[in-house]
Amino acid sequence: MQAGFSAGPLYCDMAKGRPAFRPQPEMGAHLAQLREAAGLSQRQLAEKLEVPLSNITFWERSEKPPRAEMLPKMAAALGVSVDALLRVEPVKPKKTVAKGRLQEVFEEVSKLPRRQQQKVVEMAEGFLSLHRSNGTNGH
Repeated sequence: MQAGFSAGPLYCDMAKGRPAFRPQPEMGAHLAQLREAAGLSQRQLAEKLEVPLSNITFWERSEKPPRAEMLPKMAAALGVSVDALLRVEPVKPKKTVAKGRLQEVFEEVSKLPRRQQQKVVEMAEGFLSLHRSNGTNGH
């Protein structure tokens, strides 16, 4: 075993006619981990996906994920989502909040020069102080 590899487990590449050890790519290692976690051998996964065993071997030794049309079936066979299979964080939709008139006004005020912003703050504080002293809460 050679030192200095950190990308994942080592595997043997016989494509060049002689054993050459190199780190297993991250994507391939991830697929192998998911398969093992599902309790499946490469052959069993190949049978579930109805693909040759060589496809599973290739995917586990490659940085390339399976073809797009294979992803949902593979994810189901491994008991994970396609996002988990591809190690993708799901995109969280942005919250859309209806802006009230007050928020719109204060956004406009925030664009004014500092001195004018301070005057608006003083007016708002004075208004709030008046209502507090009258014992009302704005209703």
